[in-house]
Amino acid sequence: MQKITPCLWFDGKAEEAATFYTSVFKRSKIGAILRYGEGAPFPKGTALTVEFTLEGQSFLALNGGPHYSFTPAISLSVDCKSQKEVDAYWGKLTSGGGKAVQCGWLTDKYGVSWQIVPSVLVKRLCDKDPIKAKRVMAAMMGMVKLDIAALEKAYRGK
Repeated sequence: MQKITPCLWFDGKAEEAATFYTSVFKRSKIGAILRYGEGAPFPKGTALTVEFTLEGQSFLALNGGPHYSFTPAISLSVDCKSQKEVDAYWGKLTSGGGKAVQCGWLTDKYGVSWQIVPSVLVKRLCDKDPIKAKRVMAAMMGMVKLDIAALEKAYRGK
């Protein structure tokens, strides 16, 4: 068991969100679900907490009510090895009401912010040649969903 588990606060949609996220990522599953009983702030039987795992990372979804909502101050970053992987996660996480933002960021239909990042981006931004890294940064800043071919073209100066 991991020592630190991110807890995501939802207003009644914790189980739905956990089910959605486990459908998006391979090697994912729903774990224990603790349900509200009589006299709780949600109807009896509604999930209080849902344990779930995405690609080996444990999370806890909590139905805590309308008191808090997500902001982009916290986001989940997904490392992608190919454009096909970027496109697949982007499509799934923006489906059903998600919104594309900028620079590889999106907000899913539950309000959670995600960064869909090709591995090559970090490699290119850390290049020893600051001019190449600056071109890649400028290219990225003009993108919504990240495009590996365009990032590589900027890296090569074309």
